Amino acid sequence: MARAFLVVIDSVGIGGAPDADTFFNGDVPDTGANTLGHIIDACAAGQAEEGRSGPLRIPHMMALGLGAAVTLASGQKVDAPKPLGTWGAATEVSRGKDTPSGHWELAGLPVPWDWHYFPDQKPAFPDDVVAAVCKAAGTDGILGNCHASGTTVIADLGADHLRTGWPICYTSADSVFQIAAHEEHFGLDRLLQLCADVAPLLHQMKVGRVIARPFVGDVGNFQRTGNRKDFAILPPAPVLTNRVQDAGRAVYAVGKIGDIFSMQGIDEVRKGDDRALMGHLGDLMRDAQDGSLTFANFVEFDSLYGHRRDVSGYARHLEWFDAELGKLLPQLRAGDMLVVTADHGNDPTWTGTDHTRERVPVIVAGIGTGALGQIAFTDVAALVLRHLGIHA
Repeated sequence: MARAFLVVIDSVGIGGAPDADTFFNGDVPDTGANTLGHIIDACAAGQAEEGRSGPLRIPHMMALGLGAAVTLASGQKVDAPKPLGTWGAATEVSRGKDTPSGHWELAGLPVPWDWHYFPDQKPAFPDDVVAAVCKAAGTDGILGNCHASGTTVIADLGADHLRTGWPICYTSADSVFQIAAHEEHFGLDRLLQLCADVAPLLHQMKVGRVIARPFVGDVGNFQRTGNRKDFAILPPAPVLTNRVQDAGRAVYAVGKIGDIFSMQGIDEVRKGDDRALMGHLGDLMRDAQDGSLTFANFVEFDSLYGHRRDVSGYARHLEWFDAELGKLLPQLRAGDMLVVTADHGNDPTWTGTDHTRERVPVIVAGIGTGALGQIAFTDVAALVLRHLGIHA
């Protein structure tokens, strides 16, 4: 029985979103943002890394049709071979350029409301939210209460956190409420329980995610850990994972997929950093049940390189992923399908530090050669269901 592997390379957009002019990084519209296209240009110009020259080396994805997808999405010409896979470019309709919007729509459900965003001011949060956090945490106050970079905010406020015991609360241009706390001094279980306790209030406000951001270390050397957990708002209708599970098939979540969908339609979760996730994906190619769906997210493109505007790191991570993908492709069984796509953009050459509104690639191995054309995000879910033989 056919199996499907749906892999999201988080934030690897390919430009060309028709409504990019209505989305902003600060005061600058996202018009012209092109995550992959601009990384390709930077590498070709020798600007991606000091001492480096030559093109971005991602031959396996290019062979599947990634270069053709970039050209289709944005018009940028890319030097790439004739595609050997099935390829296209997907356009989002949900009014967000974030993780829940992108993933829900890829899973067949456009977001039916506008997300709530906190203003870029200090304080950023209303009094009732602050009071709820203090009550749940058992503290007299919170730290932060602003828009901030996750790594910067713990460097700036970590010492105060250790001294007061108050949680560090911050947000971004996304619809998120993030709580950072020291795993040992505050307690990891306490942090996770705090996030779980305040999540219903934030979700009622249509804030997409409450995110636990644990860290360790001492003053001057704080580091975030891999124990992040997203408490996401529950999808209001069935999504791809529900449809597959309801058909009696197994659904495996790799990375933060289980968190994004609030465990809806998920049988098994495997987590870790991107390198560990690649190992999990390889194991599932070997062991996943017939007829199953494996849904994976590789977040470090976004979290480590996109938001930090690190062109060099993003390029290296693309090359690492492509090399690993090349090892996985021969492991696909007859009848298997592998889809590689993205949920939004995060152009590391762009102004600001926020996501960018872009089309995303859809490249497919295992179903022959052909052009999907310009499709909708929801068509990705339809493609997977059709391959698995699951009908409405």
